[in-house]
Amino acid sequence: MPDTAAPIRLAIVDDHRMLLGALTEWLRGASSEIELVAAVPSWSELLAHPDFPVDVVLLDLDLRDNIPISLKLSMLKSAEVQTMLMSNYSEPAVVREALSAGAMGYLVKSEPVESIIEAIRSAQQGVSYLTPELEATLLDDGTLPKLSAQERRVMALYGAGQPVKAVAFQLGISEETAKSYLKRIREKYRAAGYDVGTKVALRKRAIADGILLQSD
Repeated sequence: MPDTAAPIRLAIVDDHRMLLGALTEWLRGASSEIELVAAVPSWSELLAHPDFPVDVVLLDLDLRDNIPISLKLSMLKSAEVQTMLMSNYSEPAVVREALSAGAMGYLVKSEPVESIIEAIRSAQQGVSYLTPELEATLLDDGTLPKLSAQERRVMALYGAGQPVKAVAFQLGISEETAKSYLKRIREKYRAAGYDVGTKVALRKRAIADGILLQSD
């Protein structure tokens, strides 16, 4: 009889320790075909880990280390490691840049564990992976307004139901600044032919554009 396939050796890199712990717990019990060998909060700890290189790395796109993601992807590719990127945001230009730089796929951190497992499996097989929501976003972004990273953050938080005061607090800006971001966001969408004058309309647009993924 043929030998049983070896498990996929996985490493996770995420500097949000609570999420790192949650992902570790989910994945350890989720699938017998995945062996989680490293869960570290920094790029340097991944490279120094005694079990590196692994088969697949789930890599946080937003690590605060000033190392270009293109350099990380190049180094992992040289080590014959497949990379699946994770982020809180799903703005089409960011997704395209990540894929063109060599990532096997892109996950928003709110994805269910089943999608994460499917993405890991695809990466190990050398097959690119995007959720249907992200694929639809990439196909339908030609006429969308160009938002800054901070505008996307404001839209995501406000669209998720946060009041303006809470959005301002989380982003470390004043309430008036948060309001001015929302005004600019609405003006940009209006110029592109979309009415996001109400909070409900803005939330629907944020979901449709992949800035905010709809929760169950």
